[in-house]
Amino acid sequence: MHFDKSLIATLNTLEKDNKNPFQDGGKRIKETATSENEKTKPLITLITIVKNSEEHLQETFSSIFNQSNKNYEYIVIDGNSSDRSLDIIKQNESNIDYWVSENDNGIYDAFNKGLLLAKGDLIGFVNSDDILMPDALKILTKYYNKNPTKDFFFGAVKKHWAVLYGYKPWKIYWSWGFYSSHSTGFYVKKDAAKINGFYNLKYKYSSDYDYFFRLIVKNKFKGVGTKKNELFGVFRRGGFSSKIKFFDHFMEEIRIRLDNKQNKILVLFIFIYKYLKNFNKIS
Repeated sequence: MHFDKSLIATLNTLEKDNKNPFQDGGKRIKETATSENEKTKPLITLITIVKNSEEHLQETFSSIFNQSNKNYEYIVIDGNSSDRSLDIIKQNESNIDYWVSENDNGIYDAFNKGLLLAKGDLIGFVNSDDILMPDALKILTKYYNKNPTKDFFFGAVKKHWAVLYGYKPWKIYWSWGFYSSHSTGFYVKKDAAKINGFYNLKYKYSSDYDYFFRLIVKNKFKGVGTKKNELFGVFRRGGFSSKIKFFDHFMEEIRIRLDNKQNKILVLFIFIYKYLKNFNKIS
């Protein structure tokens, strides 16, 4: 089982010149990281993608460093930020297993770099605006141990309008409201991630939807969601998803469904229904 590297730009292959400055660091570089053999299972890989995130980055870092379950490794992928983000990363590198700063091809390329670097049994993302609750990894480990046949896990996440929780796989065929959140809430076993492949760079706004469709429908992996009171994280307004125009998001969703060979009549029905329902946002 191998990652399909054709979907991504290989880590650190871009020319390292003034147009693409490259820096990296962390415990792996300084050889102070704990050996995988010295950690108990499951080792959890947490990945944070950074791009000019100075306002909330330290708060995100602190929420990870303060986990009650310390059995994790932490990877930070910075897209050559021009604000103070890199300084903040360097100030915290004694608690970061590996960080890298270089130009990339967008957020999903950065996700893929994180996947390449992950050594954990479980892999999850915490966006640089979001917060991981203190017992998130403790609860995740409990679900991992109680559900050995499950391939991925969704934790409850507080978004600005409500706490989203649970997992309803049947909804994926007509709605993306089948899960809580990608950031802070989604954790996939590495073996399943290897089979599912990378985030497809062909999609600029919603490649995580395509990733989930392949994971659940094509590859038929099984997941479970936590209870409402088992809160994993807080999703903050103003991140990448909030900057996407509704029409761009809407059309890419339709494209993803067609590319994944969903029934065309059903996709047409979804298109008409959502177009009429959200006409004011589209027009």
